[in-house]
Parts: sequence; C-alpha cells; structure tokens
Amino acid sequence: MILIRACKGHDELEACVQMQVDTWGFDQTDVIPRKAFLVMQKIGGQVIGAFDTSLPGASSEGDPESLIGFAMSLPGVKAGEKNGAGPRPYLHSHMLAVKEAYRNRGLGAQLKLEQRREALARGIELMEWTFDPLEIKNAWLNIHKLGAIVRTYRVNFYGVSSSRLQGGLPTDRLLAEWRLNSPRVRAFLEGHSASCQIEERILVPASIYQWKASEKNRERALAILLENRQKFQHAFARGLAVLGFTRDADGNGIFELGPLSQAGSGIEQLRND
Repeated sequence: MILIRACKGHDELEACVQMQVDTWGFDQTDVIPRKAFLVMQKIGGQVIGAFDTSLPGASSEGDPESLIGFAMSLPGVKAGEKNGAGPRPYLHSHMLAVKEAYRNRGLGAQLKLEQRREALARGIELMEWTFDPLEIKNAWLNIHKLGAIVRTYRVNFYGVSSSRLQGGLPTDRLLAEWRLNSPRVRAFLEGHSASCQIEERILVPASIYQWKASEKNRERALAILLENRQKFQHAFARGLAVLGFTRDADGNGIFELGPLSQAGSGIEQLRND
C-alpha cells in the first residue's frame, strides 16, 4: 500500500536528503541539507512523502526506510499584480523525486495532488515550479496531466549543476504555473481538458535522453536546447503560452503554444496577471 502524507521527524527528512543524491547524483555543493527541509516545513512550506507500507518491516504509518518519494515546496509571496490585486501567498515546488523502482506508476501525480490539496486547505491557490525543457516525462505530467501553463523561460537558471541528469548542459528551465482552483486545472484533473487554439508547436526528440547521457552525442542535445530556447523566447515575447503537451507515435514530445486570451478555455482570467 502506498501512503502519501507529510514527512515528520529528522529521520524522514534525512531520507529525503539521501533520495536527492540517489535521484540526481548531486555532490555536496548541490544537496539541500536536512535542516533546510525542517525550516521549510516550519515556515509554511511542504515536505510530503510517499511511503510503501507493504515493504517487509515497514510501519503501517510509514517510516524512513519505506520512503519511496517526496515533494518539497517553499512558501513565497507574489507582489501586487498588474490587475490591481494585492500581495498573495504561493508555493514554489522546488523538488520532486521518486525511487527508480517506483517510477511510471503515477506517484509523481499523487504527490502533486497532495500538495494541491494541502495548499487549498490553507487558502493558497497558486503553485509554481521549474522544469527542464528537454524532459518529456516531466512536461507530460506538468502540462498534460496537471494542467499547468508555461509562459516564462529562464536561461541557465541554476548555473553549473552536479546532477548527472543534466548531462553538463546549461540549466535552462521552463516555469510551470499551476492555478490550483482554476477552471482549467479542475477540468484537466477530471480528464476533460479544454480545447485551445494552438499557434505554434515545439518538438523535443525522444532520443534526447540518450543524447544527454552520451558524451559522443551531447552536442546534439545542446543543439536542440539552444534551438528550442530561441523558439520559446520568441513565442513568449509574442504573448503565447504553453497550453498543451502531446507525444507522437515515435515518442517525441510536442509543446503546444497558444494565446491566453481564449474565451471558454478556462485560462482567459490569467492574461492580466
């Protein structure tokens, strides 16, 4: 049985720290320490764990040894918006990890949904996070499954990273905006995504993972990153946003971009934020 709940106690937080190393291969310059996880919890952030309580010797309530995934977020405040609204709280989801043996089972989505439930219970209606524009699986979850939108591109956001998943490439990131209680997000979570006008598509080849992992082919991955960087920047400058994400028969990922000001799409209220 998989149990999703807030992590508690130093040992469970330390298990989250170790999972960072196991997932991303971080060295000590990039690992977020246990004390930081603790502080994030205490100041209004989230550290939510997934536990496999069916493991031999595992507690029915979960324990450090049965931790198989976690999601961590930090609290923030948005300044006054262009539409005249005052400052408002939000959460920045900084990290989500699932043990390799448990991937592709929907655990990432379960962790995000628990983040959403807990945030809404506190009256927080916005969550953001960054993700690698070359990661097809992440984009599928963030946009196709959860209904997030993207209209911001950050070049080499983290600088040099020790993560083996980065493959030595610039740490470019897309910024996902998840309006937790918006008509769009509610529709996506119910499996009824709205039909949107699409004006541009940006493709990520299915081979990108192999290219990033191979020194021989890494230049090909870099070329795709730089080409798509320019496409995203130009599209966002024209007022387009990522509204959809699909995969073709060959496994290539396709970002679908269109204008926010589309009546009936469930997103028209965002255009002035």
